[in-house]
This record gives sequence, C-alpha cells and structure tokens, in this order.
Amino acid sequence: MPDTHEVKRKYDVKRELACYTAPRGRFELIDMPELGYCMVDGHGDPNTAPEYAAAVEALYAVSFTAKFQCKRELDRDYVVGPLEGLWSADDPATFITREKSAWSWTMMIWQPDWLPPELIAEAIGRATAKAPAAERVRFERLAEGRSVQTLHLGSYDDEGPTLARLHDEFMPEHRLRFNGRHHEVYLGDPRRTAPEKLRTILRQPVAPA
Repeated sequence: MPDTHEVKRKYDVKRELACYTAPRGRFELIDMPELGYCMVDGHGDPNTAPEYAAAVEALYAVSFTAKFQCKRELDRDYVVGPLEGLWSADDPATFITREKSAWSWTMMIWQPDWLPPELIAEAIGRATAKAPAAERVRFERLAEGRSVQTLHLGSYDDEGPTLARLHDEFMPEHRLRFNGRHHEVYLGDPRRTAPEKLRTILRQPVAPA
C-alpha cells in the first residue's frame, strides 16, 4: 500500500542546483547551466529609483502567480526562487566605488524548466492587475557558462573590496576576462535580515583572456 503519510516534496532550486551555493572567503570557478528567468530591465540607484521597487514587486507578483497556477494545473509545487540581478555600467570601477546612479540592472527570478511558456505568459497577464509594472516582465533563458563566484556576507555596500580582489587579482592571475554582466543572487531578505547577516552570491561570467 502507498504511504498515506508521504508528503510531496517541493522543488527548491537553492538546494537542487550547486550554483546556488558558493564558498565564503574564496573564489570558485563553475560552469553555469542554462536557466530560465522572468526579467525586468532598469537603470539607476536601486535604493532611490522608483522603477526598481516596482520591478521587484512585479517579479514576485508574476512568480507567485505562476507557482500557484502550476500547482493547480500541473500538480507540481516548488519554492519561488530568490531575487537575482544582472548589473552593468560603462565603467566597471563604479561597482567598487559604489556609484549606484551609474548602474543599469536587470532584476530577475528563476522559473522552473517544466513551466510551459503559455503558463508564464498567462501569469504575467494576471499579475498586471495587482502590479502594473508586470507588463514589463519578460521570460528569457540565460546561458552564462564559465563563471567565478563567491559568497559575500554583510551589507551590499561592503561588496567593493571583494569585487576589487576579483577584478584586480583573481581574474588577472588566472588569465580571465569579463564575459557577461556582474550577477548577484540575494539569499537574504533585506527587509527582515540585519545588514551584517545578508548573504549574497557574487558571480562574474568569464572567458580566457
């Protein structure tokens, strides 16, 4: 007889994929799998730009709508992925100096491979009623390939020295060059976590120099 007490396990991308863990205090080279994300683009200081807050709200609205739709229609459940960001600037040094007004960003949340494109499109449409910025959300697959990453513990504003070591020491020593946008994975919620306890994966796609 089947075990009536068995609980169907939720898929949690943070536990299932090795790229959602990183060592603290050192850099590691990894090969990133191609993953699908809901994304929103923007520019400016994330602490002050109204479009940033609207983008994050829209991403969560779409992601939770898709999750509940998936559970209802496909009988599969999962944990909504963490917020992630792709960051770029005309001068990469602004990431070290923290000149945030110069940054362009793409905020995003992972979506399971088993979600049909039409389900995601429908979730975007439904979420727009609650979060108007959801109309700016798009689904896209990202293949970063070879990357360097590390775990940063602490405030986002304290990332500068780690990024300086990555850009000025690790990459030159290993004869690597930039091959994509700076990527951050936010494993902590800044609304509920003290700044010194925030955990952020810092990732940089690279290629042989």
